[in-house]
Amino acid sequence: MSFKVVLFFLLLEGFVASQQEDVGFTYNGFREVNMSLDGLSQITENGLLMLANNSLQRLGHAFYPYPVHFKNFSTVKRKRKFAEVLEDWELDYGPYRFKYKDLYIATKGFKKMELLGTGGFGMVYRGVLPKSKTEVAVKRVSHNSKQGEREFIAELIRIGKLRHRSIVTLLGYCRRKEELLLVYDFMSNGSLDKLLFDQTTTKTMLSWCQRFRIIKSVAAALLYLHEEWEQVVVHRDVKASNVLLDKELNGRLGDFGLARLHDHGTDPQTTHVVGTIGYLAPELCRTGKANPSVDVFAFGAFLFEVACGRRPIEHEASEECMVLVDWVISCWSRGKILDTVDPKLGKNYEVEEMELVLKLGLLCSHSIPTERPNMRQVIRYLEGEVTPPELTCLV
Repeated sequence: MSFKVVLFFLLLEGFVASQQEDVGFTYNGFREVNMSLDGLSQITENGLLMLANNSLQRLGHAFYPYPVHFKNFSTVKRKRKFAEVLEDWELDYGPYRFKYKDLYIATKGFKKMELLGTGGFGMVYRGVLPKSKTEVAVKRVSHNSKQGEREFIAELIRIGKLRHRSIVTLLGYCRRKEELLLVYDFMSNGSLDKLLFDQTTTKTMLSWCQRFRIIKSVAAALLYLHEEWEQVVVHRDVKASNVLLDKELNGRLGDFGLARLHDHGTDPQTTHVVGTIGYLAPELCRTGKANPSVDVFAFGAFLFEVACGRRPIEHEASEECMVLVDWVISCWSRGKILDTVDPKLGKNYEVEEMELVLKLGLLCSHSIPTERPNMRQVIRYLEGEVTPPELTCLV
């Protein structure tokens, strides 16, 4: 009797006796083998080997007469921990499927120290893939309900094929039982809002040149979504916290969890009003239709965030300054629009570019949707190809 055979059945005996794990081991060919049995061990009529009864106090032993070949043998518990199931809808889908084990190792078991932030749909962790040593961001989507799974699949389908230099790239995904995971390019400088507003955690102060470049990048991303992709994609959550910065401080639009799609030339369907207060176009409450114009309105609020260094709504501010767009309109009407510039910039900005961005923010945030420019026009204004129209009544 070889040592390997004895070891095999000792392991098997331990698994059966514990009765605390579903070991998933089934072999019904023992009936045709001349095995050595003692104690309670027996071969059942259907060819199964029984080594114990329901009591943990009485056991049996069995010895297999022929060599057993082992290949990559490991404990069943470990296999179950990293087990994955491929569902039908995934077979024809494009993005790369990561192994759960690799993402678990990459994020050090999703340790708190690797947490990058928490969004509306879950937590995002920094990770380093074990083989390639590539840095990634892993979004662990909230999945305490079927809604969480629908959100995961929706985001996967929406952005899996989007490819643009100003959009955060989805590298792949992973599903493991109830775990829903998305893997993105790692943006080493985090979200734009932290550099604009949270000076307690960073020493980096974005220059006007860097801010203007980020504005152009987000505008290009929205043009791609609205007009240049195979379908119309309405992001529905354009804001500084959803713009991520790479190591060169280039801006990329991310987080497509609220995005809606419709075919070019068709009317978008009515949907629930979702988004962030301060960025929501006023007509959404009336129509419930998410068309590109609602992204343009949010882009206007985003322009004010970048130029003024303030959030769209600040409850601690005075009544006049609480709503950012109202304050900018007030300053514009008094001929003092540059009073709204982020004080952290001092005088270190191009006046013409700043005035352009602020006035463009007013155009994009117009209360009447038809008065807003589309993103192709916005880019032409930003590039200096066309002079934006004169501002008229904005309320």
